[in-house]
Amino acid sequence: MIILISNDDGIYSPGLRALYDSLVGLGEIYVLAPDRNRSAASHSVTLYSPLRVKEVEDHWYMVDGTPSDCINLGVNGILRDKKPNLIAVGINEGGNLGDDITYSGTVMAAIEGNLLGIPSIAVSLVTRNNFQFQVAAAFSQKLCQYILEKGLPLNTILNVNVPNVAREEMKGVLITRQGKRRYSGAVIEKVDPRGQKYYWLGGGEDGWYGEEGTDFHAINTGNISISPLHIDLTNYSAYKDLLDWGIEF
Repeated sequence: MIILISNDDGIYSPGLRALYDSLVGLGEIYVLAPDRNRSAASHSVTLYSPLRVKEVEDHWYMVDGTPSDCINLGVNGILRDKKPNLIAVGINEGGNLGDDITYSGTVMAAIEGNLLGIPSIAVSLVTRNNFQFQVAAAFSQKLCQYILEKGLPLNTILNVNVPNVAREEMKGVLITRQGKRRYSGAVIEKVDPRGQKYYWLGGGEDGWYGEEGTDFHAINTGNISISPLHIDLTNYSAYKDLLDWGIEF
């Protein structure tokens, strides 16, 4: 088995190393990860400059690009002669829940893998500090074993979020749907030493709609959340409504 792993926190992230260590026994592992933190890179790709790659250790490649660049380069470049059986992205330092997945370099790297026809998962640890990767790593190994044996439904990635708790505190595993965040919309305005204004986006405390069945609810009740996602963004109910309009020109 060939497994490609990546992340958006950068090649020296402890979460990436924890994921790698957990999957070593499942096959031949290749790592392609950004040379620095590329959180919130979403699905961006580098089109107008070359990508530089450095092998920092055996099968570990550092790329001066985005997470999606890493997946594309891995599949169509470094591993073009041996297609990966699985792509695992993470373990992200922080959750990727609800609407946040649209910003996430972690989730969109897995989407890139899916677009290239490879079963892909994204794994995130839901905390902002005191990261404990052991449970997320152990669960990643178990989930990857399932996928290598059973495969994934067509056009589907798994977005996995794990509470930052010890194994004995974990309640279970829930299959969930994408939740909805309540954004504060806060922008912090400051003035630099030269008297020029500058801004920090996302300075407020956001909340969420914790409806049962959502990824937010699963995490808040001490469960691992697995949300099956796909790239089709069509709003099918609106599609039917627009057909009824009979729009002409």
